Amino acid sequence: MTKLSDLGPPILGKQHGGGPADERDNFMICPVCGQRLDMRDFRQVAWHDQPEHEPLELELYVTSRNA
Repeated sequence: MTKLSDLGPPILGKQHGGGPADERDNFMICPVCGQRLDMRDFRQVAWHDQPEHEPLELELYVTSRNA
């Protein structure tokens, strides 16, 4: 399974006309694989735009302010 980090560093897009009124509007369900994707991250959008693809393995990043 391909990991999101395998696609490189985040590629954040810019929203034109302001952001959505509801944070949930930044996400959609892929009609091919059924995975929820963040449309603000071009890596995820490009991956899910492929006609045949598997879901991405998403990694959980834990950060600490005291590290």
